[in-house]
Amino acid sequence: MCRFAMYLGPPIKLSALVTEPSNSIIHQSYDAQEREEPLNGDGFGVAWYVPELRDEPAVFKSISPAWNNANLLNLAPVTRSHCLLAHVRAASPGLAVAQVNCHPFVRERFAFMHNGSVGGFARLRRRLRERLSDLAYDAIAGSTDSEHVLALLSDRWLEALEPDPLERAALALRETIELLEHLRAELDIEEPSYLNLAITDGAAAMVCRYVSPGPDPAHSLYYARGALVVEDGKSRIDAPKSDGPAVVVASEPLGDRSRWEAVPRNHLVLIDDQRRVNLREI
Repeated sequence: MCRFAMYLGPPIKLSALVTEPSNSIIHQSYDAQEREEPLNGDGFGVAWYVPELRDEPAVFKSISPAWNNANLLNLAPVTRSHCLLAHVRAASPGLAVAQVNCHPFVRERFAFMHNGSVGGFARLRRRLRERLSDLAYDAIAGSTDSEHVLALLSDRWLEALEPDPLERAALALRETIELLEHLRAELDIEEPSYLNLAITDGAAAMVCRYVSPGPDPAHSLYYARGALVVEDGKSRIDAPKSDGPAVVVASEPLGDRSRWEAVPRNHLVLIDDQRRVNLREI
C-alpha cells in the first residue's frame, strides 16, 4: 500500500530520490522489496519547496505509473530543493484512481503523505466526517482515507495550544490516532489501521510508523542521517558534509542499507529545523 520518501537537507536534485538510486521511488513503483505486492502503479506525486519564491510547496501529480511518465523523468534531473517528497500509490480497495487522490496533499505551507490504510474506512468515514470542522471538511477534494486523516490532523493542529511547532504536531498526531482508534472500537472494526505518515512545512518534519494494537506487523519505514550520495545508480549515506547533515525517510532504503535504521513500531520521528532527529514512542 504505497511507498514514499522524504528528504530534508542541503539542496539535491529530485532525481536523487525518484530515478537515480538502485531502489529509487520509481523502482519501488514496480518492484517494491518490502511489500507482498510489489506494484505501486496507481499514480504518483512529488512535492518540493522553493522558499525564496513562496512558502507553499510545488506539487506535480499524475495517475500514470511513475515509471511511465515522461514529464517526471524530464523534471526530476533539473529540479533542486532542500526539501523533497515523493510518493507512489497503490490504491486501497474501493478508492478511485484519480489525480485528486494522489499524494502528497498540500494545505497551505504543509505537505503530507501516507502509506497504509485506515481500518474499516468505508464504515467509519461518515462518523469521521462528523468530527471535522467546516474548514477541514471543505478542503477534502478526493475520496482517500489519507486525505481524511490529514483533515483530522489539520483540525487537531489548529486546536492545539502547544507553542513549539514540532511538539504541537506530535500532540495533533497523537490525538488524530486516538480518534481513529476510538471510531474503530465504537464500530467494532477488527481491521487494523496502518498509518505511516509524513508531514513537513519545508523546514521541519514529523514522520510516524504506526499499526493498531494486535499481532499485525507495521509497514516498513526507515530513516538515515548524513549525506545522500548517488553515483552511477548506487545510493549511499555518507558522513555529514560541511553544509550540515541531511535526513532521509523512506518506506525502503534507497540503495546501500548502511546507516539506514528502521523506525521502531509505533514511534514518531521528529526532525527539527536544524535537522536533529528525535524518536518518540506513540
